[in-house]
Amino acid sequence: MDVIAYNHHHEIANVEYSIDDGDPESQNEDEDEEIPSYIDIEQLVLPVDQLFMNNGDKTGNTPLRKSLFSNVAPYIVFQSFDCMGPIMPYEVTKYLKWHLSTITPLIVRHTLTNSGFHLMKICQEWCGTWGKHMKSSCFKTLKESQKINHFPGTFQIGRKDCLWLNLNRMMLKHEAKEFDFVPRTYVLPRDLSSFRQMWKKLGGKERWIVKPPASARGTGIKVVHRWSQIPRKRAVIVQHYLSRPKLIDGMKFDLRLYVLVTSFNPLKIYIYPDGLVRFASVKYNDDINFLNDRFMHLTNYSINKTNSTYTDKWALKALWSYLEQKHVNVSMLWASMKDIVVKTMIAGESNITPLTRLNTPSRYCCYELFGFDILLDEDLKPWLLEVNISPSLKSSSGLDSAIKGPLIQAVFNIVGYQLPNSLPAKEAKKLAERYQLDVVCQDYRLYKTTLSYDERVKQSVYSNLRNREEYLEPIIKALTPDDVRQLIVYEDEQTQLNTFEKIFPTATSYKYLQYFDVPRYYNLLFDAWETKYAENRSEGIMRLQKLCQQKYHLEQATVC
Repeated sequence: MDVIAYNHHHEIANVEYSIDDGDPESQNEDEDEEIPSYIDIEQLVLPVDQLFMNNGDKTGNTPLRKSLFSNVAPYIVFQSFDCMGPIMPYEVTKYLKWHLSTITPLIVRHTLTNSGFHLMKICQEWCGTWGKHMKSSCFKTLKESQKINHFPGTFQIGRKDCLWLNLNRMMLKHEAKEFDFVPRTYVLPRDLSSFRQMWKKLGGKERWIVKPPASARGTGIKVVHRWSQIPRKRAVIVQHYLSRPKLIDGMKFDLRLYVLVTSFNPLKIYIYPDGLVRFASVKYNDDINFLNDRFMHLTNYSINKTNSTYTDKWALKALWSYLEQKHVNVSMLWASMKDIVVKTMIAGESNITPLTRLNTPSRYCCYELFGFDILLDEDLKPWLLEVNISPSLKSSSGLDSAIKGPLIQAVFNIVGYQLPNSLPAKEAKKLAERYQLDVVCQDYRLYKTTLSYDERVKQSVYSNLRNREEYLEPIIKALTPDDVRQLIVYEDEQTQLNTFEKIFPTATSYKYLQYFDVPRYYNLLFDAWETKYAENRSEGIMRLQKLCQQKYHLEQATVC
């Protein structure tokens, strides 16, 4: 498919790039177009003065959630996809504009309309959008009040070839066993010579799986065992085929894990405790005569749903129950999967962070939900198959809705949407009085990246320390305004982790700092913060609150 031409007069969400093997920034996106479903919410909103008379608002069930901190704008409360939230005044909802892309899933649309958003195909002043990944340079046209569900440069882990190259780089730089969770991979035609040598070394007896580098939903994948089946010139990756998978009732299966990243610098990773278990629809047989049976060897739902013997998906928690009955240490297995997630994100971070810094106007603008595909072998070792950006949120069954509905609601509440700073002062004042708020609209200063001279010096000094004990206490002894801004957003995120689990940073995640190509000051700051306050968050929150009461977090660097 062709790339849609970019017109700078149109808002950014219209720029959607299709998967193209020749485009280094295209990647795995298994979300495709759904039939639009529009809900007219004009009848559900009231003028602001009428809202203040609304009895339903007296219960404290308000559409806005206060920050933990003074002089920080509240966040919009996102409702469930199947439950309408508190009525919001039209004077507010007219600013809650969401740009619809061609792939905005129905479950996202229902969540938004239930939360007071207007869904719009053509819009300039939108608050958010859920769409395909874009060229990194296109992120520059985002406004400070706009959020998009991607970071620049995540093709570094979203493309199968880039994922392998980044993980292989980590294997060469560190102990290979620490990153031995992805099958041996060759990027063709670049690695054709070395792959040929390996083929001869193994005597041509192994099975390999051939994949396009930037496809999704099982497109173009095949299992091969003859050299004549290997493409010589076409861009593909060839992976060692895991021919001894764990089976359930004779069927091969894989896991879809959902991972939310709210920032790459500092790195903040959350994992959803439930996911999907997807089954092949034909019983597994490792005989070479059955290698062409896609229903046997591939677990993609988009492929197996067409087979009359298709087996329904399981919830991840159902798999845990099944394995516990088989006396499997599920906690240890889950820990190994979380380890894979953290190391994979770190492998791509060194490229994603500079692209984000160069191409986004604000820390507010980006977050990303990833789909990690994991396969268990017969020894219950987890293997990373691929990472999907825009993981499918289609809800074709009750199980899909039960998992993806709460998932999306939690994602939106964690990333924190605020009212744009465009409400008239009169209306903003009324809302502040009604909800007992210091401020109502977003203050862009909270997300600015400009540093003062003192902040630059501090970051330079601590980034060059190699001994953890040298920074652990002093780095948080005297917090800068920029430090406080980072920690405010972080602590507000923690209040919404009812369903997600934080896996980085934690009080024990400092062991991963050795794997970063470049030491990041904010990762050191958060390591120190977690070490001191993980078991007593209220003490850390109180410390930040005292500074926020003085508006210390809003002090800005003077640009010289």
